[in-house]
Formats: sequence, structure tokens, C-alpha cells
Amino acid sequence: MTALAVTTTTIPAMTAETIEQVRAFEALVREEPQVVLETSHVLHAGIYARTIVVPAGIVLCATLIKIPTIVIVQGHAAFHTGDGETIEVEGYQVIPAAAGRKQVIYAHADTWITMAFPTDAKSVEDAENEFTDEADTLGSRRFDCNTTTITGV
Repeated sequence: MTALAVTTTTIPAMTAETIEQVRAFEALVREEPQVVLETSHVLHAGIYARTIVVPAGIVLCATLIKIPTIVIVQGHAAFHTGDGETIEVEGYQVIPAAAGRKQVIYAHADTWITMAFPTDAKSVEDAENEFTDEADTLGSRRFDCNTTTITGV
């Protein structure tokens, strides 16, 4: 028999006020030297997955995610979730994440982060446009830092 496991670790939606606070923090972070993070994209079987490796000591300000996703983390990082709340992830975790979030992430150690969601997209650009209205700010659009696998399946 399979037991149902209920996790209490989720990444919730954020309030409009908290998202604006993250945007203000992001403006400060953008004034600092930027680290280019390679993005690995996979489109297969109706799933889009994007993986980045965030080196230890790096602060990452993510785009506003407009759809629910799964976030898979391997490493040690803190995810600011709004209203003074932080989720600390250590080791390997698969986390349900709500639409309407704009995370600030601090990597305590090198950390692999994969975001995945079901899609009908046939290209990385289409998938990126599906999950955010801020696709032009993604490192995968601004820097030549991508590896891509599209199976057509």
C-alpha cells in the first residue's frame, strides 16, 4: 500500500506589497556585479523544466512567476516567501510552489534549483513567456548561458 505524504513545505503566493518590496531589493542587487548562471532547459512529454546552479554566497532575485510550478532543490538555500518569512531548504526537496511569487534566494552552498510545469510550449521562449511576463529579464534571455533539450515528444 502507498502512504500519502503531506508536506508542510510549500512556496506560497506573495502579496502585491511583498512583491514590490522584492522589486525594490532587486533594484539594489542589480547595482552589484552580476553572476551569469547557466540555465539548462528541457522540454519533454508536455513538461518544461529549467535548472540553474546558484553558487554559494549568491543572492538571486527571480522573476514574478505567474503559474503554479514544482520547484526541486538540491543544496542549501533560503527562499524569502514574503512578510518576513523564509523557507530554508537543505538537501533534496520537491516543493509545490504557487502562482504569484517573486522569490529572493540566498545560496548557503552551491544549490541546484529546477522549476517544472506542464505545458504545450514547443520552444523555450514560449515556455518562458508562459511562466512569467518578465521573460526579457531572465538570465537565459540576457546572456549566452543555455543548454537546451527539446525531444518533440
